[in-house]
Amino acid sequence: MKTVIEINKVLNKIIWGTPTQILLLGVGILLMITSGFVVFRKAKYIWANTFGKIFERVKADEGYLTPFQAVSTALAATVGTGNIAGVALAISTGGPGALFWIWAAAIIGMSTKFAEVTLACATATYNSKGQRVGGPMYYIERGLGFKTLAKIFALFGGLACFGIGCMTQSNSIASTLKSTFNINKTYTGIVIVILLTFVLIGGVKRIGTVTEKIVPFMALFYIVGGLIVIIIERNALPNALVLIFKSAFTNRAALGGFAGASVGLAMRSGISRGIFTNEAGLGSAPIAHAASQIDHPVRQGMWAVFEVFMDTLVVCTITGLVVVISGMWTNGDVEGADMTIKAFETGFTGAKYIVTIGLTLFAFTTIIGWSYYGEKCNEYLFGREISLPFRIIYIIMAFVGSIGGLQAIWSITDTLNGMMAIPNLIGLVFLYKPFKKLVNDFFQNPDKEFKDRDYMEFFK
Repeated sequence: MKTVIEINKVLNKIIWGTPTQILLLGVGILLMITSGFVVFRKAKYIWANTFGKIFERVKADEGYLTPFQAVSTALAATVGTGNIAGVALAISTGGPGALFWIWAAAIIGMSTKFAEVTLACATATYNSKGQRVGGPMYYIERGLGFKTLAKIFALFGGLACFGIGCMTQSNSIASTLKSTFNINKTYTGIVIVILLTFVLIGGVKRIGTVTEKIVPFMALFYIVGGLIVIIIERNALPNALVLIFKSAFTNRAALGGFAGASVGLAMRSGISRGIFTNEAGLGSAPIAHAASQIDHPVRQGMWAVFEVFMDTLVVCTITGLVVVISGMWTNGDVEGADMTIKAFETGFTGAKYIVTIGLTLFAFTTIIGWSYYGEKCNEYLFGREISLPFRIIYIIMAFVGSIGGLQAIWSITDTLNGMMAIPNLIGLVFLYKPFKKLVNDFFQNPDKEFKDRDYMEFFK
């Protein structure tokens, strides 16, 4: 096992290293250019038809999610501990300039995720229960005919979910509640199992129903808490913003507990954290979006843009600004979630509860969202019959993670999570033309109702 762990460490550095980051950003730039910068040209329309329609009540037929339930499920999986602990880690490692590169990764990632979701909805099909299913494994197979590559993606996704989406999240919940409220980790694990069982036993419809209620609340709760801290410390905000932009392009000397950082380190830290938090290019979120009931794939693709915006440009920015304003990033004694908690507490007493509750909700919804991703990847490989055994194992792993077990598995699945990106990015590179055709088709008359169309014709 020791040899496996050592091999995994080498692989992990490669998978999450500079070459993969360049590949992720390169594919994003390709899609941004070939789509004619549609994310920016049509920003007003996209915003009006996503954020502007959040409160519209829409029903979906059996086997489908509403567009907002789909984006809520994707956001549930995307907005996680990385938004709290990951951003703090990026800044403590690469300096305040890392936050700028987190923004840069998000701006490019919008086009990547737009393409992923659009292609997933265009190539979605139905399983034996009549439920709508899709994702990278389907657009790689149905759009390109690369079935082996599709299976590789599904294999990585079907295994990675147990670590990155399940065990690490339940452990974060248990550790944070233990630290703040002194709650026994075993008790936390039992509660997670009960709640998770309730959600998963209801299938995709219950997942969508639960996430559409929790996600807006948890995001608003954390955002408002962060804004209160920023308002209280508003005099420090201008200097913090100057520091962020200056540090993005100049080397930072050692300061306090901060060891100093180069521009390259700020870029690597920010870009890797940005990609990790919004998952653009990894191929996970399209699996949830593909289950939505929409008339044109691009209509759901717009929600993917909104998803990256909320996850990174809003939630991660709140964390980053609070950490920089507080000066806590120079404290070498704390890191990750503890740094974010200390940073919030510089604003007002009791702010640690906002971070604790926020992290608990973020992590739990991530467990829910990734359960769906993992189930659909395994269903693609082994058929619908795998669903119940998968859910049982997933729930057990959530408990194991909460008490800190099998930590070696976390590291291995983190590598597998990164490896999901490779087959997905290959698919996106070869499918940029169908994506461009779908975008042009929709925006010729975006307010038109597109009914009973076979979007596979765009892949011929």
